[in-house]
Amino acid sequence: MSGRMRKIWLCLMIGSFVLALVGCSQAGAVPGGEKKVVIVTNGDEEAVMAMETALKAAGYEGQYIVQSLGTSELGGKFIAEGDQIEADLVTMSSYFLETAQEEHQMFKDLTFTTQSLDEYPAYHTPFLANTGALFVNTEVLKEKGLSMPKSIRDLTKPEFKGLVSIPNMMDSSTGWLLIQAILAEYGESEGENLLRDLLVNVGPHLESSGSGPLKKVQASEVAAGFGLRHQAVLAQEQGIPIDYIDPIEGNFSLIESIAVVNKEEEKAELAMEMAEVIVNDSRKELLKDYPVALYKGETISNVHKPAYTKKFEVPLSVELLKQHQEFFQSAK
Repeated sequence: MSGRMRKIWLCLMIGSFVLALVGCSQAGAVPGGEKKVVIVTNGDEEAVMAMETALKAAGYEGQYIVQSLGTSELGGKFIAEGDQIEADLVTMSSYFLETAQEEHQMFKDLTFTTQSLDEYPAYHTPFLANTGALFVNTEVLKEKGLSMPKSIRDLTKPEFKGLVSIPNMMDSSTGWLLIQAILAEYGESEGENLLRDLLVNVGPHLESSGSGPLKKVQASEVAAGFGLRHQAVLAQEQGIPIDYIDPIEGNFSLIESIAVVNKEEEKAELAMEMAEVIVNDSRKELLKDYPVALYKGETISNVHKPAYTKKFEVPLSVELLKQHQEFFQSAK
């Protein structure tokens, strides 16, 4: 497959074919960005606020512009545009950064050192992480006479039919955490059968967003779901009848990282300074909403420590994502 065809194929796979085929470089242009550092992120509101708070406190207010894009859209722009993307600084799923770097060599090596708990390539370092778990509405469980699930497999039992909600892996990266857990524990053959039974029980409650299942559990539309662990912990702390369960198949995580685009030197230097500030000064705030320790010295409360932390056996990549999406589709 040629390099050009591979670019188009990857963009198609992640739902961004419009960007790949029609003027990707013009999509999402940022007015005034030529004089300011353009920060492009797939982070949600809490992540952007933490980033901006750190930059403003360090004296960079007025020197940057933040543009938020969805993961699929931003990933498509990486693959299609390379270092011609309007961004100078990005935060994005680490597997997308690594695929884009392999394709385009578009990121500069970081000039500052970090104390990350794990090793990462020289051109990116962690920004935040999200971890998957099960959760239930305790009142609905009681009303329906259901036992507390301990595993993803438990949600395939006949009594849970129509009472389970999960994210659609074709739309949500949170759904990938579920698929990683199934494949790691059961393999492809048994895992496909389990996923097929799970999808039968899910029925119409397959959600396009990672937060969709928790919303349905909170609204008592279903009894159980899969999603981001910290969101379920927060819901319980707010007095909502939610309980969270670390599935025996494992709590898998996705890392969002920060990287500097390889552009003209003056802006790249300023972007590098901002990246260092974000890494050093935003983590305390980020840990409130994304309680996963990524750097030495970081601590989180026991309630935020998953019981079965695991990593997938091979490195995550866009191509692995496509393979797992095909696995997901084969079970439908």
